[in-house]
Amino acid sequence: MNCTSAKPLAAILLMLVTLNAFNVNQAQAEIKLPAIIGDNMVLQQGQKNPLWGWAEPGEKITVTVDGQSHTATADDKGKWKVTLDPLKVGGPYEITIKGKDAVTLKNVLSGEVWICSGQSNMAWTVRSSNDSDLEIMTANYPKIRLISVPQVGTQEPQDNFNGKWEPCTPETVANFSAVGYFFGRQLYKTLNVPIGLIDNAWGGSSAEAWVNRKRLEDEPAFKQMMERWEQTEKTYDHEKVVAAYNKRLDQWKTAAKKAKAAGKPAPRRPRGPRNPLTGNHRPSNIYNGVLYPTIGYGIKGVIWYQGESNASRAYQYRKLFPFMIQNWRDEWNQGDFPFYWVQLADFRSEKPVPADSDWAELREAQTMTMDALPNTGEAVILNLGEAMDIHPKNKLDVAKRLARWALAKDYGVKIVHQSPRYKSMEVKGNKAILTFDHVGGGLDLFDVNTPIGFTIAGEDKKFVNASAKIIGANKIEVWSDEVAKPASVRYGWADNPICNVQNKEGLPLTPFRTDDWTGITANNH
Repeated sequence: MNCTSAKPLAAILLMLVTLNAFNVNQAQAEIKLPAIIGDNMVLQQGQKNPLWGWAEPGEKITVTVDGQSHTATADDKGKWKVTLDPLKVGGPYEITIKGKDAVTLKNVLSGEVWICSGQSNMAWTVRSSNDSDLEIMTANYPKIRLISVPQVGTQEPQDNFNGKWEPCTPETVANFSAVGYFFGRQLYKTLNVPIGLIDNAWGGSSAEAWVNRKRLEDEPAFKQMMERWEQTEKTYDHEKVVAAYNKRLDQWKTAAKKAKAAGKPAPRRPRGPRNPLTGNHRPSNIYNGVLYPTIGYGIKGVIWYQGESNASRAYQYRKLFPFMIQNWRDEWNQGDFPFYWVQLADFRSEKPVPADSDWAELREAQTMTMDALPNTGEAVILNLGEAMDIHPKNKLDVAKRLARWALAKDYGVKIVHQSPRYKSMEVKGNKAILTFDHVGGGLDLFDVNTPIGFTIAGEDKKFVNASAKIIGANKIEVWSDEVAKPASVRYGWADNPICNVQNKEGLPLTPFRTDDWTGITANNH
């Protein structure tokens, strides 16, 4: 290109840059709101609610609703924040936000707001769950509001996301979290108040991806994990990985063509590369890209379904899971809000003899978190899984078990909410007498009229299947002729345990072990 032809182009580019700068300045002068704050949202009743947004630096912003008025001044980056006094349950309300221009938020309700988070079993949609056609066609609940946060993995905290609050209809519920929706619907039917549900689940995600990176780096327990990731971050070359994949893909195409010509089935197509630097395992990626834009929004609590991706590091999860919960609570600055989770379901093939299990150790880590932190609870679903599918389709009963916790602990509903838990063991001869807490109306059985799922071992740590008998409302006797002096009893200790003890309300006995012998994931970091 010669100089004379370059000059007009340079002038045009300069004009475009100038216009763009003008448009940016104009946009900055307008009141902007994050997606979490908008029409159709639900504000948490019974508490003060932060509202925030952006305007021109130094601009005075006044927010009014239902007779109250609050004023803030945008800081040097244009951000402002006010805190509303509690609103009476119900609505709809209109919220006016006024500066140099004005924005009015319409159809706002005051009720109960819950975050629905975790990995794929929380992300699993109504459309893909049991009886989806019936559930979708009847999902007309204008006072239940839904919002979903897209999957963005990044090391940079994001202020916003693409999404909006919408009333629950057959159209909006189909691709929403099934566990989240069924949980919210149960609360709505019981409490008769507006419900707001924030779905931010990301399938396959690891717990460390949901945690503030600085906090992970400052905790010695996660030193090896963080060093491993630092090495990956230094050495990973995505272009090189893609080139290698393209080479394998070309080889596959050649092989597939030959197989077709020979009348044989084609080999499996190679799976495309995933960039770990933008994915759902890298520490803090989801915290920054998904969680951060909603931190501070008024909530009642969180329901969580995750753990599958951390099962191989179950001992680490003992520290990581409560660490994550505390991180969220600290940054939300709304106290020890309720945090209820789903224990891993029964999955994989059944084993006829006792064996070690990383899934059993992960379930144990989940249960231990209830003792580590207040206002936490666990829905045990050992009878709701599917051996050959990591995504069981019965999400309704999962949600009901979570709802029991919320209704009993947070809303004063008199209902049995907790699964029975092991309390103590007394050895008499070759028998172990086990005592349990939280038995509700008493211990009971399903499917088979004798307790199954127990194993027993002596000091040699060799477990065998055990016989068992309910001997009281909260006691079970366990024994085996192969063990003269019991040292430990385990129950439901397998990936897919065959077990049948519950309380009379139908909540399964929490899997447990009476020993603290070193497990198979103890050294995995």
